[in-house]
Amino acid sequence: MKKISFSNSRTLSSRQFPYAIRAIAQNLYVPWAIAISSEGNLYFTERSGSIRVIEYGALRSEPLITLPPPFISTGEGGLMGIALDPNFAQNHYLYVMHSYTQNNQIYNRVIRLLEISNRASIDRIILDQIPGGRVHNGGRIKIGPDQKLYVTTGDAGNAMLAQDLQSTAGKILRIALDGSIPIDNPFPFSPVYSLGHRNPQGLTWNFQNTLYACEHGPSAHDEINIIYPGANYGWPLVQGDEIAPNVIVQKPLIHSGQNTWAPSGLVFIKHGPWQGKLLVACLRGEQLLALLLNPDGTLVTRMEVWLKNEYGRLREIIESPDGSLYLTTSNRDGRGTPNIADDQILQLIPRSV
Repeated sequence: MKKISFSNSRTLSSRQFPYAIRAIAQNLYVPWAIAISSEGNLYFTERSGSIRVIEYGALRSEPLITLPPPFISTGEGGLMGIALDPNFAQNHYLYVMHSYTQNNQIYNRVIRLLEISNRASIDRIILDQIPGGRVHNGGRIKIGPDQKLYVTTGDAGNAMLAQDLQSTAGKILRIALDGSIPIDNPFPFSPVYSLGHRNPQGLTWNFQNTLYACEHGPSAHDEINIIYPGANYGWPLVQGDEIAPNVIVQKPLIHSGQNTWAPSGLVFIKHGPWQGKLLVACLRGEQLLALLLNPDGTLVTRMEVWLKNEYGRLREIIESPDGSLYLTTSNRDGRGTPNIADDQILQLIPRSV
């Protein structure tokens, strides 16, 4: 694994950018995650509790649903990840992760929604009572190539929970779409797929179905990791390339050293001018990173820096089957400086060669 070398990175100008950029939705409130249907519709979450839809390039005026109590949006919590069922066109199931309160405690959970006639209702709870808090909720959910649901969870501000196999905090979880535990999970009868994470927020797979995740470090030392089943990623025992006594920890694919990226969105590009690159949307770093990988995807050979300080805090990055990318800003999350149009969803359209 390779430690970040800033001598091997480049900040590039917008004149070299191989995509045309247009805003397709504006004046949103912290658009957290996007999922794309087979018809090309965009379903996205706002952290305040609404699921919105962009259909035929236009934002529907009414939300699909606004979550009721005990839902809560506070600090870094609220409505976060979203995924569409692989058979969404037939069964109309959506999965989302959100924060809620119970007995004055904050938790997170994954629920399944049913969409009928442009309205959604809560169908069932898939995974419940994930420790939550004002910080470090993780929140990304993705359906993997194996048709299992992967969930990132933060340590909820209690670092040692990340090392506790009895807790679902500070983990990447893997469950079946009905909430059951797959029999091939690395820990019997447990949803835990990997442990030792501080606040992971991005998930993606490459052509070989290698799973990558990104997570926020305590002060710099943000990480991009290859996720292996059952592996321990070290938090809070180590950060960056450190070695833990008496514990085998997986070193990151790359980390930010003394710089801060605050990586949130992550996507491996499978089409278009950036095919084969790993893209990272950064919050505090206010940039889009493009990582060039070696053929087997286990080594970063170069890092490109794009859109530095052009759109502010960037939270989500996702690829459409047609090769377009969708990028969200997060300037209204309490840590940014919003402009008159924020927050936005930007479409990145490949330029003609």
